Amino acid sequence: MLAILERIDPHSDRIDLLVELVCSLRPKRGDGGQARANVRTLTQLLKGNPQQAWALRSYIVTLLENRRHTSLYSDVGILSNDGFFTELKRRIAYRVLPPALDDIYLSDALAGVLYAEDDHAWIRAVPDADWLALFDVVAYAPPPTDAKSDRARYVTLTGVLDAIRTLSCRICALGLEPLLVHSYSEIEDFDSPFLMQNIEVNQYLDAYARHLDGVMERPDDPRHLLVMLDQCDEVVAKIRRNSLSVGTSVALTYVLVAITQSIARLRKLLFLVDTSEAAVPPTVTAPIALEAPDSPGYSGTMLPATVPQPAQPHVSERRAAALALAQELIEAHNTKYQVGGLFRQNIHLLARNVTENASRTGEHYIAESRAGLRGMFGASAGAGFIVGFMAMFKILLSYLRAAPLVESFLFSMNYSFGFMLVHMLHWTIATKQPAMTAQRIAAGLHSRDGRGIDFDSMAELVNKVFRTQIVSVLGNVVVAFPTALLIAIAFQQMMGRHLVNVDKAHHLLHDIDPFHTPALFYAAIAGVWLFVAGLISGYYDNKALYTRMGQRVRQLRWLRWLLGTERRARLSVYIENNLGGLMGNFFFGILLGTTGTVGYLLGLPLDIRHVTFSTANFATALVALDYQMSWQMIANATAGVALIGAVNLLVSFNLALWVALRARNIRFTRSILLMRALGRRFLHAPLDFLFGPRDIDVVDAAPEAQRGHAK
Repeated sequence: MLAILERIDPHSDRIDLLVELVCSLRPKRGDGGQARANVRTLTQLLKGNPQQAWALRSYIVTLLENRRHTSLYSDVGILSNDGFFTELKRRIAYRVLPPALDDIYLSDALAGVLYAEDDHAWIRAVPDADWLALFDVVAYAPPPTDAKSDRARYVTLTGVLDAIRTLSCRICALGLEPLLVHSYSEIEDFDSPFLMQNIEVNQYLDAYARHLDGVMERPDDPRHLLVMLDQCDEVVAKIRRNSLSVGTSVALTYVLVAITQSIARLRKLLFLVDTSEAAVPPTVTAPIALEAPDSPGYSGTMLPATVPQPAQPHVSERRAAALALAQELIEAHNTKYQVGGLFRQNIHLLARNVTENASRTGEHYIAESRAGLRGMFGASAGAGFIVGFMAMFKILLSYLRAAPLVESFLFSMNYSFGFMLVHMLHWTIATKQPAMTAQRIAAGLHSRDGRGIDFDSMAELVNKVFRTQIVSVLGNVVVAFPTALLIAIAFQQMMGRHLVNVDKAHHLLHDIDPFHTPALFYAAIAGVWLFVAGLISGYYDNKALYTRMGQRVRQLRWLRWLLGTERRARLSVYIENNLGGLMGNFFFGILLGTTGTVGYLLGLPLDIRHVTFSTANFATALVALDYQMSWQMIANATAGVALIGAVNLLVSFNLALWVALRARNIRFTRSILLMRALGRRFLHAPLDFLFGPRDIDVVDAAPEAQRGHAK
């Protein structure tokens, strides 16, 4: 470190020595303690040698004077205007082959100095007091008698002011995007705050320029401009809230994130250059001017953070703000090509909408009383009846001995159209419920830390989900088994042979063996597809709202000619309300039908096991073997069906719950309290826990709930 300081040329604008100096501060393996010790060591070395401190200051000043600052403040850490997918492709490409850097820009010079992706981590690990102590030593180093004035302060201030203008224009352009107007049409009824803030910024910067020219003592404070920015934030917040009812898109979320980032950066820069308070230096951002009034011949020196005189009012806040902005810029620079960060920033609102729509759908899968459970059992029984025929059609399709891709297509259409028929008849596939009900549970976990949650209410909800799920599975299985059994018997009576031969029957039983085959692993794959189908349903529900699918269908003239006005209107309402369910079931069928073929083509052990189809196959094999099955075979098949169903439900539920919690930024760590509440409910009324409250209890509870709501 000392050798590097001795080699510093105060008149050089090359970054080579600065790179070496930073490398001497950079700890090995991101050790924050070592980084802090390195910074303190450099501070002590400079304190002991004021000439080297002055040489370092002059060297940094020269670097800053010869580079352009604006892009560092206006671009780093803020999404471009190119859109999500263009930005995604750029980041992926730059991860493989970084862009060419132009050393004339300060942002590109920063890339050459802080090239390690974890630099921001050790920089933040060093306490702010240590950084400010280092900056003080450099800023207040005694200059030699022949020291010349520099323009670093003016260059930095100009860059910050240009960045303010650039950010304001960007906010104005993004605020007038048709995407925003589509989502918040009220913005057309009054003067847009996005446009008005740009007018205010231009007036403020014009006054600031007159202040720098000495025409006026200081510009007016940007109070009215900040009000305009507050109004811009309010519009963004309203659009985010409205998106839950009218839908959203990746493009809209991208624009909202870019506006939010630009407004936040503009506020920080305005705070740092504001001169409305007496004796506060006008240039306070990172890098920033350091005034040393006691130094002869000094007119402004640039360093990587603000260090005004401690005696000045509000200086500590500005020092902290400048250092925080410097750290923010460094972290944004280090992570600017990370794909994960882009997804986290822009998919959150869409994920929230998808899970919210799935949550609303999940409410239909929760029975409140025994009457509701009976209704759910009936809906599940109807689905089990359909699945019995779907299992038969799949066996018949396998006899075609079609090419793998053709067979995969036929299996997929059998699944897809069967599941869509179940949805259209308002029946229920039990394994589809967890992906929906998990979202409903997550919606109830509204507190980030779990401290504001009513655990008794949550226990009641989880109890309802549990017993409804059990009843649904029983409805599917209890009806699918006799349906498949009767179909196999009828096929034998009509065709004079079994639906499957003995070898195929043993193969069907082998497929659901949970102990000697990877059946449970295949059941987990089916659970993943159940979870994905839930996301697809939520996505298309959101899409139907955002694109106004119902209105678009009502505008089809050829459909009016085909169906008439009334039927077209009913169809438009049905599509808008059921597009998510239909598409979720359609794609779920494709996922189930193609998994085995993809595994075959790739040479991977991929397949699916679904509890209802496994039950139907068990019944088919029983008939094909002329009911000659040992109790061990029956027990093994029964255990296979039960375990496959459990894995289907647990995998899809846990994945859906995890995504729903992440979409809401919830970290639920107090599950023990929820388990205790469930235990209390079971011990207090075990029959109600398992079978639900009596119908009369639910009716009597409604007036009480209404009275409590009125209070």
